[in-house]
Amino acid sequence: MTIRNVLISGGAGYVGTLLVPQLLDAGYNVTVYDTMYYGCFLEPQDRLRVIEGDIRDTERFKDACWGVDAVIQLACISNDPSFELNEDLSKSINYDCFEPMVVAAKEQGVGRFIYASSSSVYGVSDQPDVTEDHPLIPLTLYNKFKGLCEPLLFKHASDTFTCVTIRPATLCGYSPRMRLDLSVNILTNHAVNAGKITVFGGSQLRPNLHIQDMCDLYKLLLEIGSEKIQGETFNAGYQNHSIMEIAEMVRAVVRQEFPENGDIEIVTTPTNDIRSYHINSNKIADKIGFRPKRGIEDAARDLCQAFKDGRLPKEGDERFFNVKALKTKQIA
Repeated sequence: MTIRNVLISGGAGYVGTLLVPQLLDAGYNVTVYDTMYYGCFLEPQDRLRVIEGDIRDTERFKDACWGVDAVIQLACISNDPSFELNEDLSKSINYDCFEPMVVAAKEQGVGRFIYASSSSVYGVSDQPDVTEDHPLIPLTLYNKFKGLCEPLLFKHASDTFTCVTIRPATLCGYSPRMRLDLSVNILTNHAVNAGKITVFGGSQLRPNLHIQDMCDLYKLLLEIGSEKIQGETFNAGYQNHSIMEIAEMVRAVVRQEFPENGDIEIVTTPTNDIRSYHINSNKIADKIGFRPKRGIEDAARDLCQAFKDGRLPKEGDERFFNVKALKTKQIA
């Protein structure tokens, strides 16, 4: 099947605001379906339809899927602190409405459903390489419900409905709807604007993936034949480093980009976030040829440039911090 019309739920978020213009440039017609909890950073363009809608409104979502060839499901209350603000609300968004969404899309004639799960479903593992077959050991409700949605998608797969799940590593790098609450982005922001990096814990292993590589993967998943992805779950990561190693990499980049900041101190503090795992992404490389091209240093440099040219305000913007934004809007 040829995909021309794409709906991205949560398309006004961190990944969506970078991905959408690239899909438009590639010739796709794009529908963004989003609550706009964090505002809308998308510019009006030809072949772009923006719907302010809630994925819990299944009938409205189904209407939005009319004429759509593929859905990329990004919408959720993202990360543990945001989820924990209001667990009932978060569960209703991240889990309760998921299968009704899948059914609605299938009934409307959508041919492909791409679900963004999370590599955090693995929790803590001392395995040297965590593959897709590793048991899911979620430490939080956010991780738990990300994992529970996966089989709900696959039970609806059919010859005319291709289903694929991606478990991305922690993303990093610049986006118009920035997130400054992700590890590499947090550390870079602190190094640039405080001249000091605070590391929570430090020994935890965290896989990372540049946000542009994430966008490249979604584009590939729209282009590739169904037989290569039907019913598949893929890890999608690149560099696996400890939080302390990431801090040292970020410090080296910021020293180059902002020499006026001098010697950037790294301080450590205890944390209750003990997630630690080293994911293996060989399967996605072997099966569909996806290999990331950008690393943590690239993400840090991109962020430094965004601070330099004013795309990121140095005084901060609460819309770039999920918890702050949700509290301000009294959503949670």
